[in-house]
Amino acid sequence: MPRWVFSFGAGGADGGTHLKHLLGGKGANLAEMALLGLPVPPGFTITTEVCRHFYANGKTYPDGLRDEVEQALVQLSQRTGRSFGDAQHPLLVAVRSGALASMPGMMDTVLNLGLNDVTVEALAREAGDERFALDSYRRFIQMYGDVVLGVGVHLFEDVLDDVKDREGYFADTELSAAEWRDIIDEFKRLVEQETGAPFPQDPVEQLWGAICAVFGSWMNSRAVTFRKLHGIPSTAGTAVNIQAMVFGNMDERSATGVAFTRNPSTGEKTLYGEFLVNAQGEDVVAGLRTPQDITEASRVSTRSERPSLELLMPETYREFIGYCDQLERHFRDIQDIEFTIERGKLWMLQTRSGKRTTEAAMRIAVEMANEGLISRDEAIERIDPSSLDQLLHPTIDADVERDVLVTGLPASPGAAIGEIVFTSEEAERARQRGIKSILVRIETSPEDIHGMHAAEGILTARGGMTSHAAVVARGMGKPCVVGVGALKVDGAVGSLTVHGRTLHRGDVITIDGGTGQVMVGRVPMRQPALSGTFATLMEWADAARRMKVRTNVETPSDARVAREFGAEGIGLCRTEHMFFDHQRITAVREMILAETPERRRDACAKILPMQRQDFAELFEIMHGLPVCIRLLDPPLHEFLPRGEQEIGEVARVLGLTPEALRRRVENLEEFNPMLGHRGCRLAVSFPEIAEMQARAIFEAAVIAARSTGVPVMPEIMVPLVAARAELDYVKAIIARVATAVAKESGEHIGYQVGTMIELPRAALKAADIAESAEFFSFGTNDLTQTTFGISRDDAASFLPTYLQKGILSRDPFVSIDPDGVGELIKIAIERGRRTRPDIKLGICGEHGGDPDSIAFCEGAGLTYVSCSPFRVPIARLAAARAAIAERREFGV
Repeated sequence: MPRWVFSFGAGGADGGTHLKHLLGGKGANLAEMALLGLPVPPGFTITTEVCRHFYANGKTYPDGLRDEVEQALVQLSQRTGRSFGDAQHPLLVAVRSGALASMPGMMDTVLNLGLNDVTVEALAREAGDERFALDSYRRFIQMYGDVVLGVGVHLFEDVLDDVKDREGYFADTELSAAEWRDIIDEFKRLVEQETGAPFPQDPVEQLWGAICAVFGSWMNSRAVTFRKLHGIPSTAGTAVNIQAMVFGNMDERSATGVAFTRNPSTGEKTLYGEFLVNAQGEDVVAGLRTPQDITEASRVSTRSERPSLELLMPETYREFIGYCDQLERHFRDIQDIEFTIERGKLWMLQTRSGKRTTEAAMRIAVEMANEGLISRDEAIERIDPSSLDQLLHPTIDADVERDVLVTGLPASPGAAIGEIVFTSEEAERARQRGIKSILVRIETSPEDIHGMHAAEGILTARGGMTSHAAVVARGMGKPCVVGVGALKVDGAVGSLTVHGRTLHRGDVITIDGGTGQVMVGRVPMRQPALSGTFATLMEWADAARRMKVRTNVETPSDARVAREFGAEGIGLCRTEHMFFDHQRITAVREMILAETPERRRDACAKILPMQRQDFAELFEIMHGLPVCIRLLDPPLHEFLPRGEQEIGEVARVLGLTPEALRRRVENLEEFNPMLGHRGCRLAVSFPEIAEMQARAIFEAAVIAARSTGVPVMPEIMVPLVAARAELDYVKAIIARVATAVAKESGEHIGYQVGTMIELPRAALKAADIAESAEFFSFGTNDLTQTTFGISRDDAASFLPTYLQKGILSRDPFVSIDPDGVGELIKIAIERGRRTRPDIKLGICGEHGGDPDSIAFCEGAGLTYVSCSPFRVPIARLAAARAAIAERREFGV
């Protein structure tokens, strides 16, 4: 029979991290801490299997679960000396979720469960503080009413705010015990009014209500959104953790806090955290009170006047930092730790791998490898390649003038510019219109997850460095500034006010999550650079990977950026992209629209020097690295003149009347240009174009070789080949031109001719095509279109529905479809190598910068991937991770 419940505490546990798939992250780590001998409040975990059963069987529980929970409660009573409903020593518990992957704030929690009209009096006697007990009871009614009974939390807040307004109170701590009793009575009346039943007094009934609510929250909207954003499968389920309560709000010797063993923003090896005296855990993460610094060094740096934990409770502080060091060494990663101090006694409530910025993640990984905690391969695997995108775009230039509106806490580094919005819905609408926004809130909550994702950055008036906004923004890689106490936010009016200055919805601001500055208007940015631990990690990745990484570029500026980011050549130069400049496009139109070979050669003669100069610059910038140039491959409709002005201009150049040119344009119009007269078909129809481009390539190679002193061996790629005869025809033209240029220049020119595999027929006929092709480059954009029969330009009208309904698990234009497109690639590789064992194999579609697609390419045995310049570091790291995974799988 399966086991549904696992206990922990009192120096022992039934499970540990080896059972994380059953216990979830929280439950597994609680068990592990107990086994390590740390002071963990005892409790038990209901497994993720129960959650899966719950949703697969009409939200019912498996047989035997209730008996196991009852047994676990008996064991918990024995360990604590307390029992549910006891009038002298009542057992109170916290009920929390615990998914396999951390989902902070996305699911529901219930604290102080077990309190009722009887046990609250027992708690008051034990604590010697009636006010504390009643405050805990009202918290429980409010939380249970919201999470389990569905009574809107704002209704409870309205009751509390009315009392505070009437009495002139600012903080909850100002309310007396008598006032809490009145509020509790009002809360209970509110529950009965809203639900039709009195607030439950039976702790066992309370417990099962909370368990059901936690499982139910697995499918709430914010949790579903979070899982979609982070690729967490909905089938994973959550565990439920029931743990004896300890109270950080019992008196002035009690406290609660959150700490990271290293700085999650910068990666610095220093304890980083905050705490609140006389508070419960949700008070810290909710940002309702400004927390205090744990270390004295942090207090000094933040210029806080309130004492640090290090000064306030020195013995507890020393005990705590000892546990922090122990946990980081044990788990070999930065830890995010929650703790409570109850009347001087330290309790460790949770540990998990801490969410961190990409900059911090790299520093932590590199330093931990240098410290011997992890290997270099593990350091590489710790960094999500896609997250590097945070570091590969401009940040605020330190030397420019800035109009600083206010400075808050730098919660998540990076800079963002956008229009002010005040709700998540506004942020989503702005993104849909292509407008960048900054989400401004008093404080964020889990319901804001979609707006935080849509916005460029987040700004909040409340909260500390471990508030919801800070933690979630860091996980998303979004710049974030929090705790701007001077910020007055009025979402209803659509304005924010700071120090007498008011900005409105739609005004542009810039935030700097590295300094905490909020600036009016757009502030100039500076370009990123690979340096420090980023450069070190890239060196380690380069040593670990097998595949080369090239870039897709056409301009000298992009080529230089790609070189700086470590590109090892050009995998795709799309020559048609060189012609969209206004000064060039007329000559290209003349070339395409010419009706005789002679007129076409005249037009090509105008284009030749432009192309020659373009290619020479690219060869010189790449300085001996391979450069793969694709012959002209435009859908003709992109170049045909439109409108009377363009038609008149081109007609004059061609010596035609506008009417005659219009008829010529109409003759060239295509029903489906992506499958029309393009690629090698242009070269077959108009060999003069291929001749011109080949001559430009070879003459540029001679110029670059003489300029740099380094031989140039261009790779010439013939696009859209479906049959070997097409490639042979174009290859013969290239060979004739190469011979002519070598004779004219007196220079030997080495070169290779290959093809782009972007049609299913080409993949199937790869053995035949490889007789002529010296390399294959897989054009996965078009191969995906032609395999699925989907136009990428039109897919947006129905593809999201396919993804939503699970017909497709991934967008095939984002990640390679391994079963269809991937199978064709594997067929082409196997058949191509059968003919030419040393054939060079690359990929140059947009998939070349996608980590999942790069992993596929490693497994398929490609020679290189090619991607846009700003994705080169991402591809380098992804290729290294893929190579490490392959070696591990095959035991190398």
